[in-house]
Amino acid sequence: MDSSSHKFYPVHGFDSRDHLETYFSNKQEMVFGDDSMKFPMENLHRAFSEGHIKGDLLIDISTGSLIHHLYTASGYFKQILVLKCSEQCIMELNKWINTHTGAFDWSHMMAFIKCLEGNSDQCQDKDMTLKTAITKIVKCHIDNENLTDPEVLPPADCVISGWILEFISKDQDDYIKNFRKFVKLLKPEGYLILMGVLNVTYVMIGQDKIYVFKYDENFARKVLTDEGFIIDHWVVQKRTAVSDCTDYEAVIFITAHKEQ
Repeated sequence: MDSSSHKFYPVHGFDSRDHLETYFSNKQEMVFGDDSMKFPMENLHRAFSEGHIKGDLLIDISTGSLIHHLYTASGYFKQILVLKCSEQCIMELNKWINTHTGAFDWSHMMAFIKCLEGNSDQCQDKDMTLKTAITKIVKCHIDNENLTDPEVLPPADCVISGWILEFISKDQDDYIKNFRKFVKLLKPEGYLILMGVLNVTYVMIGQDKIYVFKYDENFARKVLTDEGFIIDHWVVQKRTAVSDCTDYEAVIFITAHKEQ
């Protein structure tokens, strides 16, 4: 970490609702929709539609209380386990699962999925399908070698890591260490989906300036290949949002599988 003025997510946390409202809402002034929602959803739809990434169990480890990227995934896995780093994120997610008053409204993603998948009947059921598929939310302890200690999770057919490795890592060594913990959750023949932001140093959430580990394409590719992964898809989109809330240069989407 290179700035003492920034807060660090694993230590200080952040307001999960502010995070959703700023970067994932349907507000008119929300400028990140193409980068934070459309880009990953289009690439996830394509990746799952190819038919290789599917199975019994998906484990998701994503920042904040995000679930929009799991709508498409819920059609390809019987069970989804969600790991969250803070109690506030777990509470926010439970509010949505249980359809409580004040839960975050993801209906704008339903409209986008309807256009993406072209089947309005199926899209009407996406919300309930995902809520049913998420069978457990588990507290993630990133400092532990077993992220869910003392609970041991079954190995997953697929692990999704969405915008979180850069939030919980201080430097390159920390990123690699955390990456290795994440991929331990995979079956030997399992698939990894990584979504992240490139060349970013901070994200504003409410009044808090959150530190984010800065990395580029070369570093991300080296981590994957050094750890024995074969890269199946690699897509980078230059930033479209105009805002000083964060300084990322591009968003990245990767699918990969472990070399046997």
